[in-house]
Amino acid sequence: MSGKPSVLVFDLGGVLVDWNGIDPLIRLSGGALQREAARRFWMENPAVERLDLGQCTPLEFSATMVDALQLDITPQQMRQQLSDWLAGAYPGAAELLESLSRHFPLAALSNNNALHWDKIEREFGLLRHFGDAFASHLLHLRKPDAAIYAHVERTLGLAGEQIAFFDDNIECVSAARERGWQAFHTVGLAQVRAALDAQGWL
Repeated sequence: MSGKPSVLVFDLGGVLVDWNGIDPLIRLSGGALQREAARRFWMENPAVERLDLGQCTPLEFSATMVDALQLDITPQQMRQQLSDWLAGAYPGAAELLESLSRHFPLAALSNNNALHWDKIEREFGLLRHFGDAFASHLLHLRKPDAAIYAHVERTLGLAGEQIAFFDDNIECVSAARERGWQAFHTVGLAQVRAALDAQGWL
């Protein structure tokens, strides 16, 4: 059990929000991409990086996807699929944040893009729970690069073990741990709850 942090920081997709770009990407690739390769695509592909950093539009990214994967769909159809893969907040996520907010300041730290961020703002009812929401496409900074963690520290006026962080990608968790954050690899809301409970923070 670790010391009580001063803030809880949550990734969104795969942690509080049902985002599955892995299984559809495997299908779209005709099985050419296996599960880990599909996961790493979203972490390492240069086109994804540009999307996350706000350097291209979702439609431009979709056109790149169609071309790179030789898909028999239009960029507009690919953009719609990209939107559809973001299904909604996990059941119970808003209630969990509401409960936690009585005891901790909350923040979000997400690799995101204009298409998904707009949908999250309009439909999911989660962002109101966060005192600060750090989105890669708005900051032009991206996990797991150290600069985005440093930006969070400066903005919050906190560092090291004062920050507890929950993310579904181990690369992002490892980068946070390198800065001394209490960082937890959690895939899905059940694992978030388990981690919080294990620390005595729930």
